[in-house]
Amino acid sequence: MKDEIAGIYADGWSRIVATMIRFTGGDWDLAEECAQDAFTKALQKWPESGVPDQPLAWLTTTARHRAIDRMRRAAGEAAKLREAAAMEPPPYLRDSEIPDERLELMFTCCHPSLNLDAQVALTLRSLTGMSTAEIARAFLVPERTMGQRIFRAKQKVAHAAIPFRVPPAHLLPDRLPAVLHVLYLLFNEGYGDPAKARLCQEAIRLARVVTALMPDEPEAQGVLALMLLHDARRPARVDAAGDLVTLDEQDRTLWDLARIAEGAAICERALRRGRAGPFQLQAAIAACHATAPLASRTDWPQIAGLYAELARIAPSPIVELNRAVAIGMVSGPEAALRLVDGITGLDGYYLLHATRADLLRRAGRGQEAAGHYRTALDLAPTDAERRFLRGRLQQP
Repeated sequence: MKDEIAGIYADGWSRIVATMIRFTGGDWDLAEECAQDAFTKALQKWPESGVPDQPLAWLTTTARHRAIDRMRRAAGEAAKLREAAAMEPPPYLRDSEIPDERLELMFTCCHPSLNLDAQVALTLRSLTGMSTAEIARAFLVPERTMGQRIFRAKQKVAHAAIPFRVPPAHLLPDRLPAVLHVLYLLFNEGYGDPAKARLCQEAIRLARVVTALMPDEPEAQGVLALMLLHDARRPARVDAAGDLVTLDEQDRTLWDLARIAEGAAICERALRRGRAGPFQLQAAIAACHATAPLASRTDWPQIAGLYAELARIAPSPIVELNRAVAIGMVSGPEAALRLVDGITGLDGYYLLHATRADLLRRAGRGQEAAGHYRTALDLAPTDAERRFLRGRLQQP
């Protein structure tokens, strides 16, 4: 029963929250609270009564009753109750050109009045069911910091009376960057946890819808290509014991060659448009890895060049860290270490310390490497990553 309800939660959370945001006049906190309360009641009642024939309708009605009660108590007068009870939740699909309701909700939430990070964080929190802690990890910030960002975004929506409505077609390009970031972070959430693999497939499905909806947007093609190329390697990422397998050690016969070919072709078509963006460049890097028949035949000079271009148009500490790894493969670990030592802002990111440790190990500085492996071990977010780092520590 819990698994069935979890499936309904995954499919229905965003729809119910969106309906409640409209029903409450744009009160995001109340909408989420009422939606969560409805699912809590379902967990209490459905094991005995069974799942209703129309579970989303049951959940929406339960959430509405909760909202009406909250609004009545807040208003303190019967007139407000009658007014709220008479309201019908207006449909959030209204004369829309977006052919998928979940994608439509993402475009609706990604309002350009908010900055990009706020759009992405608020949409992830409200429409995907990701927790504040999970979103904070995706942004590499403390949970408290992310909580404050989401709170400020909701306050801005409320105080500026930003309308919650489906944007017309001519406004979709302004919201596309945030939607693409939402999709890719949703994909990453599933990619890092085998138990959440369905998130990867949903992100890929929605990316396909975006590329069909906006065929002249190369970044949409770029994010789809990037997802496909990463997802193609999924079967080889962990071994039978559930331990991580590094890219250079993966069994490439397990890779999905059809998916690699599709991703590489999509990436190439996007780049031909001459408007290379961050997702297209990341897809090109992923294609270099995925199309190499052997790890030893990976085109590291090309990867280093692509990271240099990515650092130029979308600079970030993560890009610099990955560029350093590529430089290390081209020019040796000491050259990479000089770049890593200059990176700031990633002290709490375990891969910074794991990368430095690996470079030190390759440079023959084993004692220094061990210290950084221990630091990475303390920061690693999953059991699989911790087991991998312990294995590295045990190697001579």
